[in-house]
Amino acid sequence: MEKQAVLFHSLEGEKIYFKALRIEDVQEIHHYASDQKVSRFIGWNLMSTLEDTRQFIEIMIKRESEGTHLYSSIVEKITHEIIGTAIIFNFDKEANQAEIGYVLHKQHWDKGYGTEIVALISDFAFKSLKLHKLHAAVVHANIGSARILEKNSFELEGRLKDHYFIEDKYYDALLFGKITNLGT
Repeated sequence: MEKQAVLFHSLEGEKIYFKALRIEDVQEIHHYASDQKVSRFIGWNLMSTLEDTRQFIEIMIKRESEGTHLYSSIVEKITHEIIGTAIIFNFDKEANQAEIGYVLHKQHWDKGYGTEIVALISDFAFKSLKLHKLHAAVVHANIGSARILEKNSFELEGRLKDHYFIEDKYYDALLFGKITNLGT
């Protein structure tokens, strides 16, 4: 998985590029990981302090070194600022599929970055990792994230009622999937 991690960290799009997560980037990552609006629907605990964020970065780096996850910081090309994190995880080697995730600083929402991130992740997963299927679970209230997946040809495959309990409220999970069209 080490070779795949290096490739994942080197993905590049029109407006963004990926790079390896680093402890040294804790301040930039904390900037969005500590934002309530950003972290509300992504499955991360809110990072209250820089130390919380540093510890979480260490966990992510450890998971990647163990081969269970691939993580990249997302960097805006113009400013070279870290604006988010991209993830491939929950690998199922037998079924040849994995789950994807992404988080962006709210100042970079609605600018096309999310669509580009998912396109880069999908292309990498299907061409380099040779996966058959990608899937993503989205809180139904996270309309922007659902739209990003749909723009990248992910199909809504199901809905789990009251699957998430966030801030004393239940939310449905929307399940999206995309099957490779390579070789067809």
